[in-house]
Amino acid sequence: MFVLGIETSCDETAVAVYHANRGLIAHTLFSQVATHAEYGGVVPELASRDHIRKLVPLLKTVLVDASLQFGDIQGIAYTAGPGLMGSLLVGAATARSLAWTWQIPAIAVHHMEGHLLAPMLEEVPPPFPFVALLISGGHTMLIEVQGIGNYRLLGESLDDAAGEAFDKTAKMLGLDYPGGPRLAELANQGRPRFKFPRPMTDRPGLDFSFSGLKTFALNALHETEQSPQDKADIAFAFQQAVAETLTIKCRRALQLSGLKTLVVAGGVSANREIRWQLSEMADSAKAKVYFPRPDFCTDNGAMIAYAGAQRLMAGQTQNLEIFARPRWPMEQLPQL
Repeated sequence: MFVLGIETSCDETAVAVYHANRGLIAHTLFSQVATHAEYGGVVPELASRDHIRKLVPLLKTVLVDASLQFGDIQGIAYTAGPGLMGSLLVGAATARSLAWTWQIPAIAVHHMEGHLLAPMLEEVPPPFPFVALLISGGHTMLIEVQGIGNYRLLGESLDDAAGEAFDKTAKMLGLDYPGGPRLAELANQGRPRFKFPRPMTDRPGLDFSFSGLKTFALNALHETEQSPQDKADIAFAFQQAVAETLTIKCRRALQLSGLKTLVVAGGVSANREIRWQLSEMADSAKAKVYFPRPDFCTDNGAMIAYAGAQRLMAGQTQNLEIFARPRWPMEQLPQL
């Protein structure tokens, strides 16, 4: 079964083809970073307009790369949420129109389920059950995963997500958009000069709070001459605090669940310091940690094609409704 995956939830237009037995066949992506950089963040109207311009050409490109014709596609998966409503509607309307025209089934895919399952695209996928840490610009969640659709929320951010905190702190430091990767680069030049708090690690539970770290970083910045080295030292301290906080919570989640497998996914999972600290923790806990390749940490069509293929093969389909939800709790997803 060849499944076409379409991702248009925010500022990346991505398309992929996945086959049930052969795995990922082809994928392509267009990033809107250059479009939004001059505004210092994503402009929703510009994002949706760019999806309209780029989606059909990318569809044609991925089919050529996969050596397939329109008639070879047997199912379509599209990101239906969470995300920017205008952007979601571009992908949803295109997917539903193609499915109706080609007379094939289509399935709405939860964006975060796509991220959660992205490590399944690797040569050695993680076995069920596992604890998943999803870290992105909009979400920080710990989830116990027994199988596809069988999710139990263990903890989540009560305010800013980890990626959002990275971006806002980067903006305070005068870094260009996208801020998270820029802050990580700057942190490589930093020294262990500041000690930032590890929020909510001194109390029971698995929830997160990163908004206070932004304030701490701003206060630290105001107490310096704001030289390049001052900013690098603050970036270093901030990244260390986020990475250690995530690590402490993941260790606690593994202990409370009794599981020995950790999956880490989402855009922030590409951060090298976070990967290193979580890998060290997993080794000490005699656990195994799985990450997607860097290309599949950020939004991509491959994860949507894979997630959709699993549900289509299980017999799940939807009617002709153009389904898009900017807010969509994962607990509402049906279990396979």
